Amino acid sequence: MEERIKAMYNDCWFIYKQYLESHDMAAYNDNAVRLVEKYDGYALSISATTREPRPGEVDGREYFFLKKEEFERKIAESGLIEYACYCDNYYGTPREYVEKQLADGRDVILEIEIQGAYKVKEQYPDALTLFVMTPGAEELRYRLESRGTESAEVIEKRMQRAAQEALGIEKYEYIVVNDNLEKCVDEVHRIIIAAHNAPHRNREFIDNIRRELEGEK
Repeated sequence: MEERIKAMYNDCWFIYKQYLESHDMAAYNDNAVRLVEKYDGYALSISATTREPRPGEVDGREYFFLKKEEFERKIAESGLIEYACYCDNYYGTPREYVEKQLADGRDVILEIEIQGAYKVKEQYPDALTLFVMTPGAEELRYRLESRGTESAEVIEKRMQRAAQEALGIEKYEYIVVNDNLEKCVDEVHRIIIAAHNAPHRNREFIDNIRRELEGEK
């Protein structure tokens, strides 16, 4: 049976892969981190970005922090699975890091914004996409302000961007409301398990069963 993985992800693919892309309108990745902690077999892809590190962030843990010139060189060298510009900064998924996780047999979660999700979906139509969102706009603003890491101007940009991205929710296969972290994580895990059992992701297994049954005639 072909190798199956969840990659936002997530996520070269010499063997056809299954992707999981998750976008959180609050720019929180708590749910993905908790998913990796709570259940075996997952790896969270680490994105690259040109934005400045926030207090407490470590290069190679939260993000790979790159200069704009470095990021654009990776684009030119096809070193990114996907990338997009978000609130005046580049964000992207490094190909090398994800491929290593896949080679180690992990299901990779790509936690990317909506432009990146579209790009991955175009390349891999069987991608599994989840839109993880807050219960409402008021809660989204509260979470952004509570972080205390961004100016009022940046928060307004993020709210405007969230409004734009909300127009594309229907293009995702599932929405998950992040109202309670543990419930959200469990729901995402259940969706992924169910997706693994979809017939179109088990074509080789189905073909083998059919051949065996034909032999019994």
